Amino acid sequence: MTSYQLESACCGATFEDKRWELDCPRKDGAALIFAKYAKRQLEVRNDLPGIYKYADWLPICRTLEGSGAPVTYKSEALGKHLGLTNLYVTFNGYWPEKGAFMKTGTFKECEAYAVCARTREEDGRVMVVASAGNTARAFARVCSENHIPLLLCVPEDNLDAMWADKPWNDCVKLVCTAAGSDYFDSIHLSNIVCELDKFFPEGGAKNVARRDGMGTTVLSAVTEIGRIPDYYFQAVGSGTGAIAAWEANRRFVADGRFGSNLMKLMVSQNVPFTPIYDAWKAGSREMLPLDEHMAREQVARMCAKVLSNRKPPYSMTGGLFDALTATGGDVLLATNEQAAEAQELFVRLEGVDIEPAAAVALASLMQCVKEGRVEKDAVVMLNITGGGIARYRREFNPVRQHPDLVFPVGADPEEVKSRVLELFK
Repeated sequence: MTSYQLESACCGATFEDKRWELDCPRKDGAALIFAKYAKRQLEVRNDLPGIYKYADWLPICRTLEGSGAPVTYKSEALGKHLGLTNLYVTFNGYWPEKGAFMKTGTFKECEAYAVCARTREEDGRVMVVASAGNTARAFARVCSENHIPLLLCVPEDNLDAMWADKPWNDCVKLVCTAAGSDYFDSIHLSNIVCELDKFFPEGGAKNVARRDGMGTTVLSAVTEIGRIPDYYFQAVGSGTGAIAAWEANRRFVADGRFGSNLMKLMVSQNVPFTPIYDAWKAGSREMLPLDEHMAREQVARMCAKVLSNRKPPYSMTGGLFDALTATGGDVLLATNEQAAEAQELFVRLEGVDIEPAAAVALASLMQCVKEGRVEKDAVVMLNITGGGIARYRREFNPVRQHPDLVFPVGADPEEVKSRVLELFK
């Protein structure tokens, strides 16, 4: 449906998206690939539903039913409270009065509707998604409603995030790594399954559709504001959303109608789990050593567990380190207490609940304003990555989904493959 080519951030090689390409075919280094769209200037397609109004800059071959889209508005109450005259909130979640209808309450729906629209119906294989929670919930909804075979790998401790209006379609299966495990363990489980021909990896940050789906937050903001913002605030676990923002920003520079500046990427992590912050502040392109037992203990103490990624796309060419460096950005921190204060402030001033990860971003913005790091008249984009979930739960009373299988950490790979195959017979 959309005309595009793929290009390697490492060597500049261009190639066609023939069969779920995730890497440069030259295999000449750890680098992301990105989409180069035939249409240099974005046309917002109001004739297409939901997120697909941005189809010009999405690597898709079809559209799917049920998508929402990010909604950007100029904040009056919160902006006034912070003393910012040009604060824009890009809201991802459920807030009907604002036109926000993401029924899983998170911008992970942007990823899911883009990624699933990149799949081809005739493929016949099962897509595998590893997630700390929100991504899995979003993909489950999209695949369940559109009959796309899907295997989810999620830590058992994060099952609270696995809810839906009704039981998922039988084409969606959920397997977990046992209590005490984390997101990295689920990634390992998904990698084992993807050794089987019947399954293929969604790809995470390597998937151009995932990043460009996330990038629709910036498409929403820029087309609403009429210019590229000066600052971009978001909480990160992998940093994929921030990379996506940088890529979308560069497309708008090439578009030529919205300015030529690069937004300063101001990304934040939730104390005590801060591997991206630690590497960035050490001036290191490589992630620093991280003890896995300590990491699991830190994740257990986070309020925003969706921000727990031990292997983010930070070091690779075109990854988060490059994005932060290119934009003059920074990595910030917020405690659970600061996030809770930000949550309360947002619901009081703006009128809707937000998720802990979004509150981490707001808490970091509040700290930057307090320290004078953001000019009062700067155009600021605050990416509220999830919100309205508490309201949605009250109105629709969704049901918790249960795993089909639970595997201990270190489970025998052959047993994992055998039992997962049985799920799809």
